[in-house]
Amino acid sequence: MNLNIETVTHDTYYEVKVGGELDVYTVPELEDVLVPMRQKGTKDIHVNLENVSYMDSTGLGLFVGTLKALNQHDKQLYILGVSDRISRLFDITGLKDLMHVNEGTEVE
Repeated sequence: MNLNIETVTHDTYYEVKVGGELDVYTVPELEDVLVPMRQKGTKDIHVNLENVSYMDSTGLGLFVGTLKALNQHDKQLYILGVSDRISRLFDITGLKDLMHVNEGTEVE
């Protein structure tokens, strides 16, 4: 399955819209987008998963790595537009307590 990724640079954050399935085969595509953003460490990152139908542990791992990198620069990671199924992944793993996860598409 293909992964669709759109990015928009705002004044204070990067917006990354993702569509498709995030799994071991497609996560490297998203990683190629997120790594340069998080290495700069100049802006927060908002990842919109509204159009993601499936995500496995490799997607979670990418977000954990992104969160750690951003924390070194006092920046935040926001995971937005998560479905009930994906929200449960963040709940079960305890990651919902460590990062901003929102079922809506706007930062609360």
